[in-house]
Amino acid sequence: MTIVTSPLAGRTIGLTAVPDPVFSGAMVGPGTAIDPVREASAAVAPIDGVVVSLHPHAFVVVDDEGHGVLTHLGIDTVQLNGEGFELLVNKGDTVQRGQAVVRWDPAAVEAAGKSPICPIVALEATAESLSDVSVDGEVKAGDALFSWH
Repeated sequence: MTIVTSPLAGRTIGLTAVPDPVFSGAMVGPGTAIDPVREASAAVAPIDGVVVSLHPHAFVVVDDEGHGVLTHLGIDTVQLNGEGFELLVNKGDTVQRGQAVVRWDPAAVEAAGKSPICPIVALEATAESLSDVSVDGEVKAGDALFSWH
């Protein structure tokens, strides 16, 4: 079992509330989302593993069991072309849960006309393989978001 923890501080919301049909329809996979606190911070690794995909606005960490977790920083933030995001690790790096991966500012994302909502998705999972999914509550970086069996 993999415990996926929050990469950010904020309030959890269900994926169905994400303002993007790809995420709200769980087309990428099941999980939850975070409406982040509006202050500059670092998004941290939600699990121990290897960074297999890294973009200024999103990253994927895969653990030893092959569980891949996508952290997507905001909606349509790819259109910002990396502005306002600072990569703190490299693709291929091994990271520990809680290790800073990308520095960003949700308030700046919002000021640029994009949603700062952050989907946290279990890639190649089924909704039935997740339990204890947090969909309505305050979280700090490192708090449990869901269990993946």
